Amino acid sequence: MEYRELGRTGWHVSTISFGAWAIGGTWGMVKDKDSMAALHCALDYGVNFFDTADVYGDGRSEKLLARLKRERIEAMFIATKAGRRLDPHVADGYTKKRLTAFVERSLRNLETEAIDLLQLHCPPTEIYYRPEVFSWLDDLVSVGKIRFYGVSVEKVEEGLKAIEYAGVQSVQIIFNMFRQRPAGLFFAEARRRKVGILTRLPLSSGLLTGKFTMDTKFEKDDHRAFNRDGAVFDKGETLSGLDFAVGLNAVEALRPLAPSHTTLAQFALRWILMFPEITCAIPGAKRPEQVEENVRAADLPPLSDETMNKIRSVYDNFVRHEVHDRW
Repeated sequence: MEYRELGRTGWHVSTISFGAWAIGGTWGMVKDKDSMAALHCALDYGVNFFDTADVYGDGRSEKLLARLKRERIEAMFIATKAGRRLDPHVADGYTKKRLTAFVERSLRNLETEAIDLLQLHCPPTEIYYRPEVFSWLDDLVSVGKIRFYGVSVEKVEEGLKAIEYAGVQSVQIIFNMFRQRPAGLFFAEARRRKVGILTRLPLSSGLLTGKFTMDTKFEKDDHRAFNRDGAVFDKGETLSGLDFAVGLNAVEALRPLAPSHTTLAQFALRWILMFPEITCAIPGAKRPEQVEENVRAADLPPLSDETMNKIRSVYDNFVRHEVHDRW
């Protein structure tokens, strides 16, 4: 496993980390027994960074991570998120009292005195223009409720605005073979300001595993079934915002580019790690075998310039017109 420094925290985190959305819910049925086995497997392979949120299974994934800490002695960093419990999720709903209440709830779920990394959970764009919100986060650091804070964003522009605040240590953003826009100005600015980049949905909601076909059916409680048009949350969170058929065609164009004895998922994760600005990718997993496949990507040799150029061509030919200017 490779480790990279996260922002200015002094932490060195595993480049392949663990995204806990899937073990919380909205990715189909999952059993806690399987989820715990996946979490233990991640630690066994050297993963030391786990990303969750208070709304993943209404606290379910936070509680599973608290259990993991009880059962293991290894050092680990747990990042959670706050804000999406607001209903409606609007800028005026963000108050110091509510944000503090969300943090207190996560502290109980995680069974800890201080949250390692708290991230605003894809707040409305207007929040990035309200400096008082970031002052409240500074206050939570001062009183010892959180150690560090960052943001999870939908759009490149939100990430660029967020890192203007001195306390922001990390930006979590969708970045994968089908969402390449962040690699431009945003990566350069994050590097200049020494802000960590956490890449979420690195496998494009599973599209980049290469295991889907037009006949693939998703369970009713799986966001890939109910959110393709953004009915519940931002469309870009599901399949990178791509039309399913377009995504499948792009996958077939990528498949021949993967090195031999490498799965398409590993190829997609190794591509992400080719960018030195990236701190880590946070693929989800519900079973140990998924974890094992993911973590092995960190040990793959670098991709050649030729392969990187061919991947960019697939993006330009199949994907760019669908997503590039939207997020």
